[in-house]
Amino acid sequence: MELANYINYAMKSLLKNPILEVLQEIKISKILKQSNFVKRDIGYPPFQIILHFLYMLVMQKRQSSFIKQSSSAFGKDAYYRFIKDSRYNWRKLLSLSSIALLKKIKPLHKKGEHRLLIIDDTVEAKIGKFIEGSCKYVWSNKEHRSINALNIVSLNYADSHSTFQLDFSIKMNDSRRKDISEFTSKLHHRSNAYQRKIEITKGKNTLAIEMLQRALDNGVDADYLLVDSWYAKPNFIEQANKLGMPVIARLANNKLIWNFKGKHKTMNAIYESMKNSRHKSSGKHGKISYKYFDAIVEHAGLGRVKLVFLHTGKDLLVFISTDITIAGKEILATYKKRWNIEQGYKDLRNLFGLGKEENRIYEALIAKITLSMLHTIL
Repeated sequence: MELANYINYAMKSLLKNPILEVLQEIKISKILKQSNFVKRDIGYPPFQIILHFLYMLVMQKRQSSFIKQSSSAFGKDAYYRFIKDSRYNWRKLLSLSSIALLKKIKPLHKKGEHRLLIIDDTVEAKIGKFIEGSCKYVWSNKEHRSINALNIVSLNYADSHSTFQLDFSIKMNDSRRKDISEFTSKLHHRSNAYQRKIEITKGKNTLAIEMLQRALDNGVDADYLLVDSWYAKPNFIEQANKLGMPVIARLANNKLIWNFKGKHKTMNAIYESMKNSRHKSSGKHGKISYKYFDAIVEHAGLGRVKLVFLHTGKDLLVFISTDITIAGKEILATYKKRWNIEQGYKDLRNLFGLGKEENRIYEALIAKITLSMLHTIL
């Protein structure tokens, strides 16, 4: 316990470390108990082990290097047992920590500033053939090809002050390296780890709606849900609306997916019928100039929605808002904030160890990804 005691002393008396201050501010001890992180008869306190993992991320040290370079570090088995323990509720730990932080920053919000929920997914390359949850063929937008990887769907929060993750799920497709029946750990069907494991075969839209439902049930407040064109399908938007969450999204210009009531049913037809008669506004994004206008249309499942047609001179982009009171300019400005999460993923990779997990067991991967995301909110 020498290292643990020294870390506590250094953070309290010498370093005045902000990580510990934030953990204390959000009452991490209470959150750990609520998430079933309780000390057993033998072993080290969960809080101390989590501190060690967080400082591995701060120092950008691999677990093996951390153990070798510190004579007072816990034995490697202590860390491996901890992240594989099926009794811990990692999802609840991340969720409750995020919600506690949201309550602390709520007084910083100014009137008129939007609080946003963002659904997105990221692809993290994995070379090993036996990494549970990984798939042989996952499309990577970064590499423009299919790679062996983990596909992580996440629910993210963003405002003018911060961007961080509230929840995540791993999604497997038909090219999975291992079926869930072949995963290493044999879990009790009522354990937190088992519930986390069986969700892996669900569709991305289903996972996204379930995460949104959990966040709203836990009291997360937001003004809009932002999604890209992959998620922005009528059924998904309708489900989000039923949960009371207005949606702003970019749409795929696909007449098989999107048809509207009235004389002009497709997005191209609506645009062509209005492009000369509607007042157009101008804007600029970087070096790209564009013109845009908005129109309220009727959809069979969604009712009245507002579409924003943006033309760059080369491409036609269409955005939707289920809140028809918001101006077209504000719809575009709000949707741009979806890109905050791309920077969030970049920071997770470069600073907080996402994608560098040294584990192949599914429960351990969930634990290490959670610790990376937990670190971003501190």
